[in-house]
Amino acid sequence: MAKKISLILGDTLTLAIVTFIGFATHGEADVSYLSRMAASFFPLILAWFLIAPWLGLFDEGVTVNYKLLWRIFPAMVFVSPLAVILRAVALHSAAQPLFALIFGLTNALGILVWRVIYLFIARR
Repeated sequence: MAKKISLILGDTLTLAIVTFIGFATHGEADVSYLSRMAASFFPLILAWFLIAPWLGLFDEGVTVNYKLLWRIFPAMVFVSPLAVILRAVALHSAAQPLFALIFGLTNALGILVWRVIYLFIARR
């Protein structure tokens, strides 16, 4: 159970960091953008925690196996469009396919880095 909690907290922190970095790269990292950050972050978290467990990304047999890290990318194929659509609804805007692609890739890379660190720690 402690490992699963570590994964949940680590995934949440990772997605928060990637969200912040995304806004910072666009010069939107000050407090006035917090509501827009939240409009991106919370749909992403919701989508991640709805879809990732279905693909086994919280099963111990998967989380401790380097050969199964590839599962992060198919998960983001489903997570990203859902999160972008939820974000668009929250912001009363359109869901942009290019944004969904970049959003998904950057978050998948962030989760991948975190999960590699987790594997390194878990195997010790």
